[in-house]
Amino acid sequence: MSTPNPAEAAQQRQPIFALQRCYLKDLSLEQPNSPQILLEQAQPTVDVQMNLESQNLADGVVEVCVTATITARIDQRTLFLVEGKQAGIFEMRNVPEEHAELLLGIACPQTVYPYLRANLADVITRAGFPPVHLAEINFQAMFEAQRAQQGSGAQQPAAGPTLN
Repeated sequence: MSTPNPAEAAQQRQPIFALQRCYLKDLSLEQPNSPQILLEQAQPTVDVQMNLESQNLADGVVEVCVTATITARIDQRTLFLVEGKQAGIFEMRNVPEEHAELLLGIACPQTVYPYLRANLADVITRAGFPPVHLAEINFQAMFEAQRAQQGSGAQQPAAGPTLN
């Protein structure tokens, strides 16, 4: 039986953080008042809701999902409702817990979010509407605000941080 040399042992303990796969996990489009509402000339109001969640898939492998729901309305009638969930599978090994929190709350969603933005703009355009371009999100500021909120005793949703 051979003993691993110190260089090999150190290499085995090196932190690993890598995107293994990025994929569109779920996508839906509804136009409940078509085609009549398409004849309206009024400017719609657009509401965007965001959610972030993560789950362990295996030892050192985690899935992070960013979900966006976009609802466009004219008066009280829905023009369209689009919901997309973009996910990434990340390998995270030998990462200290405090750094893992930062990776899950900032780096992972920051990696996945641009794909979600592009997919939603594309499906809205393909549905016959002008694209809705979601704004950039500062996941670091959101993470820090959420941490401050947790420190003040506020309750955290079980599914992960909610972006509004």
